[in-house]
Amino acid sequence: MLQEAALTETKTETESVTGADLLLRALEKENVEVIFGYPGGAVLPIYDKLYDSKILHVLPRHEQGGIHAAEGYARISGKPGVVIATSGPGATNIVTGLADAMMDSLPLIVFTGQVATGVIGSDAFQEADILGITTPITKYNYQIRSIEDIPRVVKEAFYIASTGRPGPVLIDVPKDIASLAAEPPEEQEVNLPGYQPTLKPNYLQIRKLTEAVSRAKKPVILAGAGVLHARASEELKEYAEQQQIPVIHTLLGLGGFPANHPLFIGMAGMHGCYAANMGLTECDLLINIGARFDDRLTGNLNHFAPNATVAHIDIDPAEIGKNVPTTIPIVADAKEALEQLIQQDGKPPAHKEWIETIQQWQKEFPYFYDKETTGLKPQKVMEMLHSKTGGEAIVVTDVGQHQMWAAQYYRFNKADRWVTSGGLGTMGFGFPASIGAQLADPDACVLAVCGDGGFQMSTQELAVIKELNLPVKIVILNNMALGMVRQWQEIFYESRFSHSKIPVQPSFVKLAEAYGIEGYVIQSEEEAEAILDDVLHSREPVLLDFRVDPDENVYPMIAPGKGLHEMVGVKP
Repeated sequence: MLQEAALTETKTETESVTGADLLLRALEKENVEVIFGYPGGAVLPIYDKLYDSKILHVLPRHEQGGIHAAEGYARISGKPGVVIATSGPGATNIVTGLADAMMDSLPLIVFTGQVATGVIGSDAFQEADILGITTPITKYNYQIRSIEDIPRVVKEAFYIASTGRPGPVLIDVPKDIASLAAEPPEEQEVNLPGYQPTLKPNYLQIRKLTEAVSRAKKPVILAGAGVLHARASEELKEYAEQQQIPVIHTLLGLGGFPANHPLFIGMAGMHGCYAANMGLTECDLLINIGARFDDRLTGNLNHFAPNATVAHIDIDPAEIGKNVPTTIPIVADAKEALEQLIQQDGKPPAHKEWIETIQQWQKEFPYFYDKETTGLKPQKVMEMLHSKTGGEAIVVTDVGQHQMWAAQYYRFNKADRWVTSGGLGTMGFGFPASIGAQLADPDACVLAVCGDGGFQMSTQELAVIKELNLPVKIVILNNMALGMVRQWQEIFYESRFSHSKIPVQPSFVKLAEAYGIEGYVIQSEEEAEAILDDVLHSREPVLLDFRVDPDENVYPMIAPGKGLHEMVGVKP
């Protein structure tokens, strides 16, 4: 009897696992390849199990850098980025990244440590109500109160984050829950009756749109990031070619349709091209696929697409009709909707004159900059980068003037080559996001295009690219200012440059060298020509400090309150 009891006891001990064990097993079942995390007291039980894990762990030098890296990884890989942060300040340091991912529909799984369940609500050391803080900026959030719930919650979180409209899901893990031991619970299937995203479109709505296309004289497609999230770029191209409908992109949609295609008009919005903005203004049928009609795209809504029948395909029903009245709403995954539209093989519109008008706009009003003045122009830098990478690089930007120049002058012919912070406009996003992008596609040439202001919000992550020897090329368009702020002060505030110029800066090259990274200052086209071929093909990280014209502005531009047709800076 004693021997039998001993065997039973040994068997029970063998089967017993901790909450941290269950969490790591759940991540392995989801085929997680990389975790961006920063250890601290409340997550030490998890980190103890990570010590023996085969999952790559990347240690950012700040939690916000970690979550932006996870965003870059998610955007390029299509898989949820996984983040771990400790309780209190560790958790609050990721709030900006959560809001950014929520706005731009990026799937993240974020684990935060929490104080032990017995002291939650007592203002314990490093306690923060992260559920309350993040409820408005996550797709869903959990706090685990039972060890048996861990596998189910993790499985549900991955499902929620990556289906429907993607977004961040946060899981708050109290320290005692991660430490407790129990027998592994039985595996459960995801069962969420209240969450059933609509993927397939309504057939009658597809027919309505097909008929509207056949009647249209001035149709356009507005393609947003929803096309990229749905992996529907090929279907978009096939449909546009079948119906001969010109395509306009949002900022986040760039790459969803080839920029070198004859049906591509350009990017629309505040700093979009003339042809795209006039295409939206003059069209009689506007087919929105996976864009949310945000204010930087539409300008003054009273002047937006005034003569158009609006069709809106979106997987998130809350976006349809939210900003722009919609005649033909289609709730569906972009890929599913496009496949059904292609199958309809409807009669293409008779719109030869419309195509010719658009082509004339493109010819007469292209992007431009003054090529005769002295000094290095930021637009020229982006043109050179495009030329020397063959347009094949993954371009990751921060937020500001450099972001717009990259969007305008680096023409994307492939999907999933463009990573930027669109909705939230997060300075400090670009460089850490490039780390995640490089990890998602190790063989790619990754350009982290930053301004001198935003780069200084994340310089500590230089340690990461050196530690992992990631061949990210950091491109700083250095105009010694918060460029977009300076531009607005020049145009709207009588050149009263209130705290937008940055006269005191570090030597970015010496800063890179302090981390063991090669760096160059480039002040002319000739210097760029002499350096770029070698460094862009290097498999080492490199920093390039381009000293660009400090007075250069981004044009065209639509002032706040103006319509898309009221652009300034359209011609020299």
